[in-house]
Amino acid sequence: MPEITKISNYRWTVCALIFFATTINYLDRQVIGILKPLLESDLRIGEIEYGNIVTIFQLFYGVSMLLAGRLIDKFGTKIGYGVSVLLWSIAAMGHALARGMIGFGFWRALLGISESGNFPAAIKTIAEWFPKKERALATGIFNSGANVGAVIAPVAVPAIVIAWGWQATFIITGGIGFVWILLWFLFYELPEKKRKLSTNELEFIKSDLDEKNESEKPVPWIKLLKYRQTWIFFIGKALTDPIWWFYLFWIPGWLSTVRGTGLDLKSFGLPLVVIYSSTTIGSIGGGWLSSFMIQKGMSPFSARKYTMLIFALLVIPVFFAQSSAVSTWGAVALISLAASSHQAWSANIFTTVSDVFPKRVVSSVTSIGGMAGAVGGAFVSIFAGHLLNFFKKAGHVETGYTIMFTIAACSYILAWIIMNVFAPKVKIVIID
Repeated sequence: MPEITKISNYRWTVCALIFFATTINYLDRQVIGILKPLLESDLRIGEIEYGNIVTIFQLFYGVSMLLAGRLIDKFGTKIGYGVSVLLWSIAAMGHALARGMIGFGFWRALLGISESGNFPAAIKTIAEWFPKKERALATGIFNSGANVGAVIAPVAVPAIVIAWGWQATFIITGGIGFVWILLWFLFYELPEKKRKLSTNELEFIKSDLDEKNESEKPVPWIKLLKYRQTWIFFIGKALTDPIWWFYLFWIPGWLSTVRGTGLDLKSFGLPLVVIYSSTTIGSIGGGWLSSFMIQKGMSPFSARKYTMLIFALLVIPVFFAQSSAVSTWGAVALISLAASSHQAWSANIFTTVSDVFPKRVVSSVTSIGGMAGAVGGAFVSIFAGHLLNFFKKAGHVETGYTIMFTIAACSYILAWIIMNVFAPKVKIVIID
């Protein structure tokens, strides 16, 4: 079989579609973070109320991931992904009807339920269209959509708010999802059903020996919990995903209240753009680095392992972001490095699922880890809301953020150590 060394137009299209969906996914969830100062002044939504709203989203997002993964494995990526985006677009637009914590909580719950399908569907789609040697890079590319969505939000949201009000922000950003749905159903199909896909490329996509002649028999969800590989992914996501949630939902408030010096909804967009733009480098770079190591002869497991260690170490300097000796832009640089490293970590930890599990359970296992990360994020949001509220009342809100940055600095290296103690060697999961 001729070696295919470049991602074809078909596979680029798949990457582009998932990238676009992930961009919309993060744009829709990030809007409320940008509006945090405005909601506090206009609707009297304080730190604890805001923390509760974020927590509601994360809890429903995490718990729903278990069901989303199963449904996507059952009905397939084309239907599952499309329905997920349809529902979350409706939920995102519904935020315009909210008038307080209860209203926002309701729509955030619906958004969490529907957005939970994005990553299980995306990871399964990558497993369907890419052999293992290319999956980390492809995952890094689509995962960078999260960064683009987070970059667009601080640029677009203030402009929309000034022109039409905060309600219009939710309507406009939510409506973008309907464009994606049209493109998805027009262009996406499984490789086996893609009429113009060459035989050589189909063979290349199916070239992993351990995935040939794979059974399509359904696997009970509870059966996946008996595998150590499931729990390693669970632990890794539970310890590190909450830090990403912290960067998304609390950094805008940190810029306004701690590094404020006059920064408001209209003026703190540039620091956020810098932070989230840098994460694209980490997402694609992290995927590229492990793929490069594999091309040089390293096993997929070792490539992911050492790549994740590098970026876990690069997160640690974020500890100094709250230091008074560091300027605002110095702190932005440290957060940019940490957030970028998270996305590099994320591109690789996601790929470990498709490295060791059969394709038929990839969405289900991804959803288990995603649930762990979201529920962990919910607890961090509750903790952060009460912590920051306590120190804000005491007149030392910066101390609360110091504690949060300390947790962020330590989480990745702790996760890496635990993962490698429990699984020092990789073992492919064979499910009867």
